[in-house]
Amino acid sequence: MKVSYQWLSEYVDVSGYSAEELAEKLTRSGIEVDIVEDRNKGVTNVWVGFVKSREKHPDADKLSVCIVDVGQGEDLQIVCGAKNVDAGQKVPVAVVGAVLPGGLQIKRAKLRGVESQGMICSAKELGLNDKLLPKEIQEGILVLPEATEVGQSILDVLAINDKVLELDLTPNRSDCLSMLGAAYEIAAILGRSVKLPDAEAILKASNANVKAADRISVNITATEQCTHYAARLIEGVRVGTSPLWMQNRLMAAGIRPINNIVDITNFVMLEYGQPLHAFDADQLHNGHIDVRLAQPGEKLVTLDDVERTLEPHMLLITDGTKPVGIAGVMGGANSEVTESTTRILLESAKFAGSSVRRTSRQLGLRSEASLRFEKEVNPEAVLPALNRAAALMAQYAAGQIADGIVEAVAGSHKPVAIELAADRVNSYLGTELTLTEISQIIERLHFTSEPAGENKLLVHVPSRRGDISRDVDLIEEVARLYGYDNIPTTLMSGVTTPGSLTKEQSIRRIARNLLTQSGLHEVITYSFTHPDQTALLPGLYPASKPISLAMPMSEDRSELRTSLLPHLLEVISYNRNRSMDDVALFEIAKVYTTEETTLTVLPEEKHLLAIAITGKRRASHWAQKAESVDFFDLKGVFDRLVDYLGVKGLEYVSAAPEGYHPGRTAELYLNSGDESQLIGRMGQLHPALQQQRDLDDTYVLEIELAPLIAAAGDTIVYKLLPKYPAIGRDLAVVVNASVPVGNMEATIRRVAGELLESIQVFDIYTGERLGADRKSVAIALVYRHAERTLLDEEVTELHAKVVAALEQEFQAELRK
Repeated sequence: MKVSYQWLSEYVDVSGYSAEELAEKLTRSGIEVDIVEDRNKGVTNVWVGFVKSREKHPDADKLSVCIVDVGQGEDLQIVCGAKNVDAGQKVPVAVVGAVLPGGLQIKRAKLRGVESQGMICSAKELGLNDKLLPKEIQEGILVLPEATEVGQSILDVLAINDKVLELDLTPNRSDCLSMLGAAYEIAAILGRSVKLPDAEAILKASNANVKAADRISVNITATEQCTHYAARLIEGVRVGTSPLWMQNRLMAAGIRPINNIVDITNFVMLEYGQPLHAFDADQLHNGHIDVRLAQPGEKLVTLDDVERTLEPHMLLITDGTKPVGIAGVMGGANSEVTESTTRILLESAKFAGSSVRRTSRQLGLRSEASLRFEKEVNPEAVLPALNRAAALMAQYAAGQIADGIVEAVAGSHKPVAIELAADRVNSYLGTELTLTEISQIIERLHFTSEPAGENKLLVHVPSRRGDISRDVDLIEEVARLYGYDNIPTTLMSGVTTPGSLTKEQSIRRIARNLLTQSGLHEVITYSFTHPDQTALLPGLYPASKPISLAMPMSEDRSELRTSLLPHLLEVISYNRNRSMDDVALFEIAKVYTTEETTLTVLPEEKHLLAIAITGKRRASHWAQKAESVDFFDLKGVFDRLVDYLGVKGLEYVSAAPEGYHPGRTAELYLNSGDESQLIGRMGQLHPALQQQRDLDDTYVLEIELAPLIAAAGDTIVYKLLPKYPAIGRDLAVVVNASVPVGNMEATIRRVAGELLESIQVFDIYTGERLGADRKSVAIALVYRHAERTLLDEEVTELHAKVVAALEQEFQAELRK
């Protein structure tokens, strides 16, 4: 909300305080002011001038020589290049010595041999936002109204000598979406009164001597969506330009003037926070208004000349035969006020915020009016705003106001009265305020109150403050106006609990730290994806049904993802396209799965960890060659994480799922007791998929975190450094090439038991000497006892059992 300092001063006395000081006080009291904008962008010595004559320049076809009176005794000769300059106009004139925005200084000059003693200015040259000006004056010099007094400062005429406070309002303070709301807030802070507009005198003087009820009628069919609809009839209006002061007020608020009728409705909306709409009464069937819900498939061409297809939940303004507006959002083109309009039906109503919000969002129509209706307007401002706008139309559009208001009421506002105890205020704030001091603060808010027992008040909350419904809301108001800086610092009372992370949060944080320490970069990608991405790499949940978005931002983001890997591959491609070929990424995020084709319950959310690596493990060096990453780089990173978490029973099983290399992929199973659960996959992308994505060899991992977290230890277990020496034994066995080395390791651990400290495969050899489909596996074993020195004999005996077990289970032969 943009609040003009000059406009604000019409409702509340702000003397003694600059715009910047008011901004500081507002911010300290809880309404943040983002910026104080000075409307004067550096204009000095610019006056209203009268063009007495205009002659063509003798040596330039596009220049004119004008004689201009600026009320300073002598006429000025000014050479002007604007096409629209003409004799008889009132224009802004920058005299010699004037300064314009950007530091431009006006000096005497000769243009094609003719002396120029100043400059006739356009709106843009005065620093005005020309996009907010009426279209007819956006080009060329700015032509002022005929009634403008010659010699006046342009700063006063265009209200440029003003500052605008831009309020950053929280959703609960919709009362400050109006000048009067802002005035009440300033008045409460400064302890001053508010002056409300008075339309009664004008209404009486502009009576059309006809009864409005004889010519218009109102009915509410949708009583849940509209509780109050009021209308006035104004006849004999002349549609034209609104007064300059009103245009200045609208432009200061960021609204472009259009014509006097539309400008008045916008002006009163900004003033009261109550949106209004003006219909051409002659376009309404029998002058009737019916507020109802739309019929299925009903259409309406709105004021932006777009045909809208309406749905049954949308609230319409109709004339009994056709829709003429979408309630609270936008009027219809079939009842638009035009230059030929002479009779106005002026609407002021209370529409349900939820209805306007849903309609506005679905149609993609957001306006100043819908913004206010969405947050619920003041029900007691419906009639005052209607009367104010009617009076302005009588005053500035020559309208004659028909006698009476025609209205329909389907519900009433219940007054809010709240009991407020001084003890409760002081308990919350840590203050020692008396009931009298609290009552004085309440009075500054322009609330009424009365005693309600010992040390208590009964506070009556005006309808403009719909955000106040409980005593704690009033306590917040007391705190704001008493001053946050005046509230003493006190210790908290009550039971306090130290904060901590859950096991799941802690492990996710550990995983992020370990993976970044391993040289991977974390990425955050969209939760939405293209349907083809899911089909290309289905991930861990190929049976999950697609979950389409109702209103996707684009086709590329039209479904919820079931795998993290497609987006990681997009990131890799993005980097490769920018000559970053060595990429190592990870993401910890959610995927969404369901077994339903049509959702009846929310999809299941699963936390996954995904890793993708490609390119070189290390760059080339004079002492070493460059090496590409492989499966074991990825496995090493993941094994480090698993070991740190203390997860036991993890098994790698060779597999060939869709999208993966059939010989370089493993599925990860977690064994717990007699059960074995698939928790993820790790391997190289299928060569065809790599070629399609224009990737080098790329290795990926995707794993579900929940079972990994459940299997992780709750605490870190520390071991003492060994006191006693270890005994090492190496063995090399020849086995069938299809035998998994991991199975051999598992057998060795089972047979060797607690005396086996470590096991390390240090060589795998295949060759013609071993025979076809045979391999040699060399393994280093380390034995150690925690409490004594092992004897060579017992290690020899145990090692022999290990060899025997390998021979029995895998038909292994000791290599000679």
